[in-house]
Amino acid sequence: MSSKGEAGLNSTLQISAPRKKSVLKQIKRHWQFYLLIIVPIALLITFKYVPMYGATVAFKNFSIVKGILGSPWAGFRHFDYFFNGPYFWLILKNTLILSLYGLLVGFPIPIIFALAMNEVRSAMFKKFVQLVTYAPHFISTVIVVSMMALLFAPQIGLVNNILVQFGFDRINFMGEASYFRSLYVWSDVWQNVGFNAIIYLAALSGIDPTLYEAAKMDGASRWRKIIHIDLPGIAPTIVILLILAVGGIMSVGFEKVYLMQNPMNADTSEVIATYVYKVGLLNSNISYATAVGLFNSVVNLILLVSVNALARRVSQTSLW
Repeated sequence: MSSKGEAGLNSTLQISAPRKKSVLKQIKRHWQFYLLIIVPIALLITFKYVPMYGATVAFKNFSIVKGILGSPWAGFRHFDYFFNGPYFWLILKNTLILSLYGLLVGFPIPIIFALAMNEVRSAMFKKFVQLVTYAPHFISTVIVVSMMALLFAPQIGLVNNILVQFGFDRINFMGEASYFRSLYVWSDVWQNVGFNAIIYLAALSGIDPTLYEAAKMDGASRWRKIIHIDLPGIAPTIVILLILAVGGIMSVGFEKVYLMQNPMNADTSEVIATYVYKVGLLNSNISYATAVGLFNSVVNLILLVSVNALARRVSQTSLW
């Protein structure tokens, strides 16, 4: 090694040694904080990173007897079967339409609700509305679907009884494919709008009050304050949450879809999550189901990275 190379190596070692000492000193000084994050990191590694090894099942003909290592390789056979299968376009279309419908409706409504709540001056009324809108979030999915089944029942349902009073025919809402998406999305909005608005209300509370005072002195109306102060103030929060929402656009909630699904509405309710469950667990075709789930995750990853890059370029706000 040349003298210049040795000098560079020695300088690097001399710089890195104090850095190591500084890091160890920081850990020793704030050991309580590092101890506090051990459990979350352990859970993250256990349930997020370790299972990644199981993704290799998608490229094998998995056998429970032989295990993951002993199962023979199948390459991209399961992906090819899925892409050329009879259900690919149906479940992909249903998943995308349901996700986009939920995003277009469910994403802006909490923002509008938070802006409206921020304009309420009566503290008592504000607390009452918050309680009423937050409470549905803590109702289990099973209870919500049961409530829907009772409300929209063809014979005894409250909604159909009201329709009959106005001269309309009874409708089997839960059994017709055309109503499934609206029932799913709007019931989800009802259940989560108040809870999802919490983060926007927190962001609104962090806006500098002097901006409102200056706007008031300039004669700005409430609408002008919302447009020029509130929305720009919570714009970074909106962008971050939008990135996360788009990144999970293919991950339609399995539980609620599966509970609402029946043979009569399967044409619009069969999504990737329910298809994976039926193929993987009910039919014991684990390798094929893993391939479908891996495809779903890869699409979500591509969307997340793409939208994050676009947001960073357009608004200078991004996850990384």
